[in-house]
Amino acid sequence: MIIEQPSKWLRWIYPSALWRMDATEHSVYLTFDDGPIPESTPFILDTLREFGIKATFFVVGENAERYPELLKRIKEEGHSVGNHTYNHMGSLRHYVKTYLKNVERCNELIQSDLFRPPHGWMWLSVYNILNKRYKIVMWDLVTRDYSRLLNAFDVVRNVILYTRNGSIITFHDSLKSIEKLQYALPASLRYLKEKGYEFKTF
Repeated sequence: MIIEQPSKWLRWIYPSALWRMDATEHSVYLTFDDGPIPESTPFILDTLREFGIKATFFVVGENAERYPELLKRIKEEGHSVGNHTYNHMGSLRHYVKTYLKNVERCNELIQSDLFRPPHGWMWLSVYNILNKRYKIVMWDLVTRDYSRLLNAFDVVRNVILYTRNGSIITFHDSLKSIEKLQYALPASLRYLKEKGYEFKTF
């Protein structure tokens, strides 16, 4: 639970970021980080379309630039798009100016007011600057579909155990996750639909 759901102190560091939406509404917000790539994005889009669900994709700029047809498909199928930096840059390892330029380079490609920092961290100075221009979206549940320590059943179990009203649920549109998502994504969507959750985007 320490990893799957962010601690209160982390939410306190970035107080204006979105961690969880309205807890009184029986709804969830699906998000996918790191794409688009041909090895996983088509499967994710096909699955979402099969279930009639819209999601938010936090895309890496260099992937969007390399695979513009996938970015176009994401938008054309009615999903939201957010900024995940140009090349999945971690804020804590770079100067503020360098990081901000990387974010803007991505935004030149995708044109979005949504931002999610890779790894969920950024310098407070970066946060204060980006918070004025972007809606910063974090998460209430990270499924850990990227982890080598978990299998597909573990990913679904995380969804079952930790989803609640207003949860922002994070999956990954990546090579690390796609093998598990082949089972875990449709199984998770089936579970959430059976529980009556409404699916919303930002």
